[in-house]
Amino acid sequence: MPEEKKFPETTPASEEVRVGVYTCHCGGNISHVVRCERVTKSLGKLSNVVVARTDPSFCSDTGQAIIEKDIKELGVNRVVIGACAPSLHEQTFRNTVTRAGLNPYLYHHVGLREQDSWVHGDDKDGATEKAIRLMSAGVAKARLLIPLDPIRLGAEKQALVIGGGVAGLRSALDIARQGIRVTLVEKSPFLGGRMAQLESIFPTDEEPRQLLHELIEQAAAYPNITVLTQAEVTAVSGYVGNFNVRVTQRSRGVSDEMAEALAAACTQETPDEFNYGLTRRKVICRPYEGCYPPLPAVDWEHYDGQPIQLNGKSVVLKDEPQVHELTAGAIVLATGFDPYEPRRGEYGYGEIPEVATLPQLIRALSRVPEGEPLTWNGHPVRDVALIHCVGSRELDGVHEPQADGQVNNYCSRVCCTASLHTAVELRQRFPKLNLYELYQDIRTYGRGHEEIYRQAQAKMVRFLRYHGDERPEVAAAPAGDTHPVLVRVKDTLTYGEEIEIPVDLVVLAVGMMPRQIDSLVNMLKVSRGADRFLLEAHPKLRPVEMAVRGIVLAGTAQGPMNIQESLSAASAAAAKVASLLGQGRVELPPFVARVDESKCNGAGACVEACLEEGAIALQTFQENGREVKRAVVTPANCTGCGACVGVCPNRAIDVQAWTLAQYEAMVDAIAMETPAFSEAEK
Repeated sequence: MPEEKKFPETTPASEEVRVGVYTCHCGGNISHVVRCERVTKSLGKLSNVVVARTDPSFCSDTGQAIIEKDIKELGVNRVVIGACAPSLHEQTFRNTVTRAGLNPYLYHHVGLREQDSWVHGDDKDGATEKAIRLMSAGVAKARLLIPLDPIRLGAEKQALVIGGGVAGLRSALDIARQGIRVTLVEKSPFLGGRMAQLESIFPTDEEPRQLLHELIEQAAAYPNITVLTQAEVTAVSGYVGNFNVRVTQRSRGVSDEMAEALAAACTQETPDEFNYGLTRRKVICRPYEGCYPPLPAVDWEHYDGQPIQLNGKSVVLKDEPQVHELTAGAIVLATGFDPYEPRRGEYGYGEIPEVATLPQLIRALSRVPEGEPLTWNGHPVRDVALIHCVGSRELDGVHEPQADGQVNNYCSRVCCTASLHTAVELRQRFPKLNLYELYQDIRTYGRGHEEIYRQAQAKMVRFLRYHGDERPEVAAAPAGDTHPVLVRVKDTLTYGEEIEIPVDLVVLAVGMMPRQIDSLVNMLKVSRGADRFLLEAHPKLRPVEMAVRGIVLAGTAQGPMNIQESLSAASAAAAKVASLLGQGRVELPPFVARVDESKCNGAGACVEACLEEGAIALQTFQENGREVKRAVVTPANCTGCGACVGVCPNRAIDVQAWTLAQYEAMVDAIAMETPAFSEAEK
């Protein structure tokens, strides 16, 4: 095992506090409002400040070099930086001071951009005054900073991957190849996810299930991977390196010997979700030939409990769930997405039989033999309109919100190419079709996707462009009309001309919706973004990590992606898990509660106030021949929220790096008078 990393130390008792203060222009985000030079002059007059500087961008290599040089040459042993939000570059600057030989926790970050310049753009003098006070508070805190070491914990070299689609499979396989055991949990009875429902993938036109099955076969056969289908995570506790997980797995309900016979004898049917409700299936089924696992499974959600007659006997199917307890060092969320389901009446969906979604059309085309004409609702299809951005790019105040009161104002990214790809396929298979693409913007952003757009143009697909606040209208045609549906659109390509298109089929290119996994979100205490997809810790610096340490994202659980992007994100998640668990230990930030035993009287108010299970507890100790109770913190469970600090009657608890004494010093500094400047200095 590699030698444990030690951070540089500074002993405050034996060293003079020497503070370096750095005010960043943030590329103009701060300096366009805050007079940074005036801030620097003011801070340079404070006690213990040995250097105060400004720079266009302290997070750049050049800016970081300035800070490193001051630490090495001027003896700076406390660093205060005023810049953008700490969430963006706090770790950047911790690495900077560490490289210079300083403990990374002897640095304090002030968010001048979000807390000052962005909210006071119309008051430069006031913003400058506020910046001085905020930075002065940072200096006051810095004087009281002490060296800290991260919390080091052992880590179980096992990962849990939740979701058996293409992203989950890719993550599981990549993690297992790094020598880490993996448990893959899939809620449905079969692996493959949404990719299994496709018939070809853009831009290569490859057969998706063939590629998918190659990945499934590799993952299922890999010795380090355990696959649990028809299973759900029902409880999670613990922390990074040591998550305790309970998985409840429903039984398949049929044995190898009787599966086919029972499936044949079964008469109960339900709409087939694999075909998006266009067909019906039995409650004992497999979605398609060649699926994995190959054994049919019972759909317990729709099975009515009635016996099945087989060879003169009544067979009652029984669900006998199994509970699996496991320990995982990290968790990968690859829970996927759901296609947007239009509301009844939206573009005529659910009311006009000739209105379908693009996923439904893809499944319907898979059942049309080569050379046979395309029909829908019992009549031939001659004219097709494909409408983009259904369930995406919605506008507040214009479009009806979703059930949670929000509109889907995001772009689902893949719908344009998927719609165009289908239009090209329709033209190839049914050359006499008239095809109309009704769009806001064509966003064929991926490599090779623009070529699909050009193919559609070359194949005489007609394009009509509408504004988002004037979407097309779909209505049933009058009885006896030549076509069953009329589509009306104000076409901006012809300067707003209102066009009516009679068609036999309307196809809605629906967007991606975040999957409903509220119970899992609550168990793991992870966050969603404004679009309700799972939210990464930082879009650039930590693109697949979540704010909860040890939980990472893979694929469309994070947001709309195509298959290639999902695979890349899945491999990135696997790399993060491998780096986290590869050494058998993890490091956590030291910002946790610490008890001063000399002040603690064991009152227990802190235990009652604690929001995290197992973070703080009362323990009994022997002291001068008598038993006493003292609060004891378990750092791995503590999140540093400070709830315990506020209720302690003796001020016996502090959060490391955010102590009460530091807060008081900051408040005093904010309340002090700032230096006056002459007109020349201004």
